[in-house]
Amino acid sequence: MPAARLVIHGGCGVLPRAGMSAAREAGFRASLRCSLEAGWAVLARGGASMDAVVAAIAVMEDDPNFNAGHGSAFNADGGHELDASIMEGMGLHAGSVASSRRIRNPIRVVAELARRGSDPLMLAGEGADRWAERNGFAMVDNAHFATEWRREALREIKARETAGTMSAAPESEKHGTVGAVALDAAGHLAAGTSTGGYTNKLVGRVGDSPIIGAGTWADDRTCAISATGKGEFFIRKALAHEIHARMRWGGQSLEAAAGAMIHGELDGWAAGAGLVAIDREGNFTLPYNTEGMYRGHASAAGIEVAVYAD
Repeated sequence: MPAARLVIHGGCGVLPRAGMSAAREAGFRASLRCSLEAGWAVLARGGASMDAVVAAIAVMEDDPNFNAGHGSAFNADGGHELDASIMEGMGLHAGSVASSRRIRNPIRVVAELARRGSDPLMLAGEGADRWAERNGFAMVDNAHFATEWRREALREIKARETAGTMSAAPESEKHGTVGAVALDAAGHLAAGTSTGGYTNKLVGRVGDSPIIGAGTWADDRTCAISATGKGEFFIRKALAHEIHARMRWGGQSLEAAAGAMIHGELDGWAAGAGLVAIDREGNFTLPYNTEGMYRGHASAAGIEVAVYAD
């Protein structure tokens, strides 16, 4: 049986290296390590891959460094709408919420939806909030998700919109997502993704993160995937499922299939993109096409984190 492993990302929308202080980078690395420690603690005691994914992502949802939960991007109206999904690879059970405004930790809610079966699999807006509250999940006012960093990003993006310089905006001002994939000691895979979307998004916009097969996928026959970047492109490409299909029907390795999507299929689409993925043998890959991606992995051998290419 392959050894258990956890792989995470905190988004491919990293701060440009020129603007990243040593202290700020150390903070991001510490945040990634905290997430990995929480998820690995589950796997180390023989826990399920889905529980490890939830534990790792919940830490990032509560960390203002990341665009998920507390620290989420502002929409065009100055509010927050959160998306998340999860999938486990043994029974292909999944859960999803879109445009939630009051759920503190969307990843915990989608995991409960997955555990209960397939009806409902996905809930949106006020319906998602009501279901979560009715079932005892922690609820907060929408202002809980705000941070001054994200507020400044909204001001900057709106200024760029007025000036017609949106194309020059760095990924850190636009996008951000968190995610995790895991293989447990029983050989089962799971994947989860959570996000606040992108800065200045239209109210009601839904990206790839809550879409099973686009931003999230897990199947014990092949792999588990969580993506980050321009979700509209991922939906059109069915990105996460396409990697699974390339492996299952095309015989490609995980690294080849994931690399073909990030560095091949998305070429020419001006799509900042990245993902973390793990296969049923414990092989993993973390491709991205931006300046960097907040990322890391944990196993019995230890924990490693990274931000830029080096």
